[in-house]
Amino acid sequence: MKKVPDIRTGSTVKVHQRIKEGNKERIQIFEGLVIAVSASFGPNKTFTVRKVVGGIGVEKVFPLYSTNITKIQVTKTSDVRRSKLYYMRKRSGKSARLKEKHISEEKDVIEDVIEEPIVDEVVEAPVDAVVETAAAEVAPEVVAEEAPAEKA
Repeated sequence: MKKVPDIRTGSTVKVHQRIKEGNKERIQIFEGLVIAVSASFGPNKTFTVRKVVGGIGVEKVFPLYSTNITKIQVTKTSDVRRSKLYYMRKRSGKSARLKEKHISEEKDVIEDVIEEPIVDEVVEAPVDAVVETAAAEVAPEVVAEEAPAEKA
C-alpha cells in the first residue's frame, strides 16, 4: 500500500488522476471539497470529492489506494462537525463556506523557530566602553569631574 496524506472530511484536495485516452495517457487534476470518507479500511477505502463547475455540482468517488491516482495534495482543511457533508449539496455561495484551520502555516512557523540558533551569536562589547556610555547618559557633569581624578 502506498503512503497517502491524512484526508479528512472538510479538506480541500487536488487529486491527480491518470487518464488513458486511446494510446495516450495524461494526468487530470480534480480539485474540490472532500464531503465523505468511507468507513472501510485497507484497499477498499474511498473518498468523495465535490466541486461546482459552471453552476453544476460534480462529485467523484476515488479509491484511496488506486494505482490511477498519482498524487493527492491537501490544500486546505476546514473545521467540521460531521463525518459526511452531504448537506453541502444544497448550499451555494456564502452559505457553502466552511471555517478554515490554518494547520500548515503553524507547522511552518514552528519549523522556522527550531532551525534558527537561539544563543549562538553573542556580541561582546568592551567593559570600559559600556561603563563610560552608561555614566555619560546619566550625568555628563559627574563623568567629567571623575575622569581627571582617576588619571591622577
